[in-house]
Amino acid sequence: MPPTPPLDGRVRPAAVVNEEIRALVARAGGWLYGETRARYEVLVAEWAVAVAAERVDVVEAA
Repeated sequence: MPPTPPLDGRVRPAAVVNEEIRALVARAGGWLYGETRARYEVLVAEWAVAVAAERVDVVEAA
């Protein structure tokens, strides 16, 4: 199974998580069941957090 997000509170970039999601779906042939579905759901939640964090960074930089 691919690596999980770091436990030290850092957020991986959304693009990195997105690529992991795309690779997972491609390996599964588009069919997400069992462990694959569970991993997908974890990655989507991680991606949402990463996107939100990146938006905050953009707003703070403006």
